[in-house]
Amino acid sequence: MTKVDVTAVIDESRIGALQISTYLLCFACLLMDGFDVQSLGYVAPALSAELHISRVQLGPVLSAAPLGVLIGSILCSMLADKIGRRPVLIATTLFYALLTWLTARAYSLEELRIVRVIGGIGMGAIMPNAMALVGEYSPRRSRVTIMMIVSNGFTAGAALGGFVAAWLLPRFGWRSVFYFGAVVPLVIAVWMIVLLPESLQFLALQGKRAEQLGRWLKRIRPTLDVRGAQYVIPDEPKKGGVTFFRLLHDGRAAGTLLLWTVNFMNLLNLYFLQGWLTTVVTDAGYPQTTAAMVASMVQVGGTIGAFTLGWFVHKWGFVPVLVTCGVLASINIAMIGQSWIPLALLTTVVFIAGVCVTGGQAAINALAATYYPTELRSTGIGAGLGVGRMGAIIGPTLASILLGHGWSAGDLFLAAAVPPLIAAAAMIAWKFVVGTRTTAEAEAPVAG
Repeated sequence: MTKVDVTAVIDESRIGALQISTYLLCFACLLMDGFDVQSLGYVAPALSAELHISRVQLGPVLSAAPLGVLIGSILCSMLADKIGRRPVLIATTLFYALLTWLTARAYSLEELRIVRVIGGIGMGAIMPNAMALVGEYSPRRSRVTIMMIVSNGFTAGAALGGFVAAWLLPRFGWRSVFYFGAVVPLVIAVWMIVLLPESLQFLALQGKRAEQLGRWLKRIRPTLDVRGAQYVIPDEPKKGGVTFFRLLHDGRAAGTLLLWTVNFMNLLNLYFLQGWLTTVVTDAGYPQTTAAMVASMVQVGGTIGAFTLGWFVHKWGFVPVLVTCGVLASINIAMIGQSWIPLALLTTVVFIAGVCVTGGQAAINALAATYYPTELRSTGIGAGLGVGRMGAIIGPTLASILLGHGWSAGDLFLAAAVPPLIAAAAMIAWKFVVGTRTTAEAEAPVAG
């Protein structure tokens, strides 16, 4: 019986139609995931006015979706490492599309909280599983670069939310933004049902659906002889146990804890910025459409950052790039809330903060995907994002509490300048504690 090394086939083959369609579907899925996760921040002033929600009450509403995302990131990622990336991605896309539709039908504070928490469970499954699938369909020579480009879909979707909100809000009201965010994922889910393949490494590791695995491999390398083949993933024996707890074993504990720290600090800032920028700019006297456009610069910067940072990561490695991002993010976030800053400069520093915080998150996700083996990959990415969502919950909620106690916008953004420095310190520690150790599938030169 011929043994076929699935990873080697992907690594040694050119990127073909199957991989490109997989990348595009995952990008589209992440695009609408980013749109739906961030959309509430863009419509917050209009929503608050219609439903008579105070600034203090708004914080828990903004934190509702991240709470659901926390749960979904961990539980659905563990499920995907057991049953596969494909079914989880399709089911959760349909699920959060339905809950986004119900968000548009909410008429009270409690309805909003409940619907956003439940919908967040579906949203939380998208990033870890899409990133795992993209990484597993990418050749080693370009894996990190492709993952960062595709993960940019989340950032681009969040930026799209700002532009869509700026156009829809004055014409159709805040509910129309959520109707848009519900219909498009339904269309994407239908395309995923038709075209999205399962992870080939996952199937080989599970020893399942050999015939279908062979057909997909032949689409990647048409000359491959799969008759009677046995599909293997060298150096990755299948192990039992709860995948979440295994993130802290086999020498991975230090790396896992550092990744959790970086995710927590970075996502605290990301959700703080996205949740409160529109409101703060509106309170400074600018129209809602201008405020939405300024807030969207976080994601516009992140979109550009993910493309450019991928090149720097490939050249210099994760640690120098993420440390630099942390320092620059701290400087620019500290400037955002200052009363003397003119609109043009405000837009610029928000853009730079977006490059470092949102673009940096794409690099963090890629680092996690290269650090964990196949059977832990979705869980590893999802757990990091899940812990990060704790920061996403704390950030907007703490901001609303501090505003209620008389803090100014300048005070809030000075405080928000601290977490990026902690994330930078964690990456410096990564260099000394973890070094360049990655899985056999990772790009070793860019791991450290």
